Amino acid sequence: MVTPVESQASVLRLIVVEDTMEDAERVISALRNAGVAVRPQRAESIDELKSALAAGPVDLVLASLECQSMPFEQAAAAVAHAGKDVALIALCRNIDTDTAVRALKLGTTALALSSQPDHLNAIIEREFAALNQRRAVRTLEAALRESDRRCDALITSSRDPIAYIHEGMHIRANDAYLEMFAYPAFEDIEGLPILDMVASSDAETFKTLLRQLSKGEQPPRLLPLNMINAEGRQFEVRAEFAPASYEGEACLQVVLRPQIVDREMAQELDELRQRDPATGLFNRQFFLQELELAVADAAKGTERQCMLLIAPDNYSALLGVIGLEQADALLAAIARTLADLLPECAQAARFSDHEFAILCHDSGPDDTRAIAERICDAFRTRVTDFGSGSVSLTVSVGGVQIGERIASVPQVLNRISQCLASAAGVGGNRQEVFDPSASDRAEQARIKAWVQRIRDALHNDGLLFHYQPIISLTGERREHYEAFLRMKAGAGEIVKPESFFAIAEEHGLLPEIDRWAVAAAIDILAQRMTSGHDTCLFVKISPASLDQPALIDLIDRRLATHNVPGERLVLELREAKVFTQIKLASEFKRSLAVLGVRTALEDFGAGLNPMQVVDHFKPEFVKLDRSLMLDLASNPENQKRVRVLADQAREAGMLCIADFVQDAASMAVLFTSGVDYVEGRFLASPGPKMNFDFSQ
Repeated sequence: MVTPVESQASVLRLIVVEDTMEDAERVISALRNAGVAVRPQRAESIDELKSALAAGPVDLVLASLECQSMPFEQAAAAVAHAGKDVALIALCRNIDTDTAVRALKLGTTALALSSQPDHLNAIIEREFAALNQRRAVRTLEAALRESDRRCDALITSSRDPIAYIHEGMHIRANDAYLEMFAYPAFEDIEGLPILDMVASSDAETFKTLLRQLSKGEQPPRLLPLNMINAEGRQFEVRAEFAPASYEGEACLQVVLRPQIVDREMAQELDELRQRDPATGLFNRQFFLQELELAVADAAKGTERQCMLLIAPDNYSALLGVIGLEQADALLAAIARTLADLLPECAQAARFSDHEFAILCHDSGPDDTRAIAERICDAFRTRVTDFGSGSVSLTVSVGGVQIGERIASVPQVLNRISQCLASAAGVGGNRQEVFDPSASDRAEQARIKAWVQRIRDALHNDGLLFHYQPIISLTGERREHYEAFLRMKAGAGEIVKPESFFAIAEEHGLLPEIDRWAVAAAIDILAQRMTSGHDTCLFVKISPASLDQPALIDLIDRRLATHNVPGERLVLELREAKVFTQIKLASEFKRSLAVLGVRTALEDFGAGLNPMQVVDHFKPEFVKLDRSLMLDLASNPENQKRVRVLADQAREAGMLCIADFVQDAASMAVLFTSGVDYVEGRFLASPGPKMNFDFSQ
């Protein structure tokens, strides 16, 4: 079975202060078993801790309050004097008032129970997230300062007359604005009410606008006005307004555009700027502006707003049927159907290549779901006519109820993308709406649908493998492939494990998935033997199968039935999982050895003492931890680590595989590092066929 991680997560750089290697390794294993990518160090003395803090970037320090070799007070002082934004977490067996007060007085960020992995993981996850947020804020602040500097330079050099208004008075204006009103310098209008520059015929209209703004209402996007310059000459402009900030002060940005065309033509041009030419709906740019306004209203407490994202199911397959030249006609037909279904309070837009977005301004959770269901039903029950053809199609709909708890555009877009992907991933032709006030119920419904989907896939030929070659650097000609699990989604679409792996684990489905994967792998090996291929297949299994005699029995029967040598099958286990279940894993290994089946240990080198696990488990292969490959070509420390691990593997009689190889520079390093095999997208991406040429 394949774990869901096929892309490297953010790596947690960690220093552990514990008396023994075993205690430190136990902490690291707890984190890795929780899915945290860790690059750990252990400091055995205060000098080692100071050197580690000074040598490179560090995220967290875990120090035991009971440590004898390095008193906690010393560790806390070293972290404080390092001058870095590093969280110090105190490890203790029990937490009482005296312990908490002592730790907090010494500068501890948090306390964690070393004997409770769930508590430890929760504390570390929270502190790591807080650290990343602080770093992101510092980055954003620097970017904001640079952006403000560039914007100020652009405003100064802009040909458009631009001014910033606070409480109705000028606080900033560029040269084009001064020229329009015939003022020689900004000092001449600084503090001058903009109302004094509006002609008497429009004065009342502008006063009404200022009153609306003082109440927190959004300004209009465009407002025709008659203005008066310093010489008393009257002229007509179109004023564009936008909320802004100047030197930290909330204000109003005003851009004035002289009226050089008639109003009807100007209105027509504005309409063209806002529309998508293929569908006639609003374009993405205009929709995002409207979404910004809706989110701003939600942040102030305005409710009953929602966004929907709609996509036709299996769009790629659909294009293969109708032809690429008919794509615009099909999208226009979908847009017409959506326009017919929308309530008056809604705006629709073409959001991306084949996705459509809807923004509703008066829609509660029940209304939103009703609209989403109506959209799904409409496409499911009718034939969509386009151009010279017609097609029966379904759509998936993701939705978000916009409120104070999700009042930022990135949050809305991220959540709605997840909802749409989930609706499409469970088979499509359905809607999934995120309502912050009812997220638990929605999550339960989503999980229930996925559990049923997984069970259906297990029993109705809904799973398959993709294969990635594992290539020998020593000239071996045998074919080695790693099998990656996939789920069929219909019309040629597939679902990767990250969409369902956690749910399968939570509902006890991993052993059944493992049995399917191993049985399928042996069947495939038999087919390869029949066609004359000498193939070895690597298959991941979960720790849930270590105490499953049914899996051993299945392997025994299947190998005998197909007359497949057991050594052609390699079962992979993660190092951290083996470390926490070493006796069970060792017994499992002995049972496999009787059948000739070999094993591989993944994430080798991620722990503090990887050989400790190897000495007990004794796998035939080890796969280096992916974090060592991320910056291998430019990281001497990683290069040294790879050589040491490869040498240790060879001395222990194991073959070493470098996984996640991404570039030619890394390959050049690996050729001289002593590893036996390489695997990664630089060499070949996973695919549905075993067609790599190993003779090259």
